[in-house]
Formats: sequence, C-alpha cells, structure tokens
Amino acid sequence: MTRRREARPFAEHYGDLVRVALMEARPAGLHTRQLVSANRLTKSQVARGIRHLRDVGAAEHLTPIIWRRRDGYMFSDDPADWIEYEKKQFQQILGRLTRMITGTLAPHLARYPDDEWAQLASAQLTGVRATLAQLTK
Repeated sequence: MTRRREARPFAEHYGDLVRVALMEARPAGLHTRQLVSANRLTKSQVARGIRHLRDVGAAEHLTPIIWRRRDGYMFSDDPADWIEYEKKQFQQILGRLTRMITGTLAPHLARYPDDEWAQLASAQLTGVRATLAQLTK
C-alpha cells in the first residue's frame, strides 16, 4: 500500500512558518511551546514543520536545525553545535538499540539458540551497536 501524499503542502506551509520564527529568533532558539504560540500551530503541526525543514535542509544543503534542552530548536552555523546534536541523537539510537537487543533479541536467542534469523540479527546489531558507541564519544 502506498502512502498518501496530499498532506505535503501542509508540511511545507508549517515548515515555512517554523523557519521564519526560528530565523527571527536567531541566534537564540525557540522551544516547541514558543513555536506553537508564535505561529498559532498545534504541537503536531510544529513537529511536521520541523520534519519538513530537516528533509528540505538535507536535500538543499542548508543550515541544519538542532535542538538543545536549554535553547530549544535553532539554526546554528557552528559545526561544534551540529556535532554535539548528532552525538546526542546517536546516544538515543544506541539506547533504543541496546534495549531491543537485551529485551527482545537476547531472550529470543536464549529460548531458540539455533534460530538462524535471530543469530543473523544479533551478529549484525552487535556491529551497529559498536559503531554507535564509537560515534557517541
């Protein structure tokens, strides 16, 4: 089943509103609640706008949007800020992957040690886990 694409203009519109608000706040950032009140959007609309901006920014090689607890969402021209944000994203992914391995895959292998798929998944994910651990340093 293919995913419907009719909502794309809305994401673009929300992205434009979020981008303008962040550019006006620059170099400071804005938290979600500030973006909601500045644009009169819902939280989900702000999230769609941010996702759209990240997709467009990546495709067009623009300044990435980062997020910090103290500053919220922001555009930053400093590569050190990008690296800090990227490392935090990798830490989150590593945490989720570790919980998947220890909470689901390990018990699967404990009950069915000869399961070929579980062995393959374990071998592959162990490598991914090691790579993510390096990227978070």
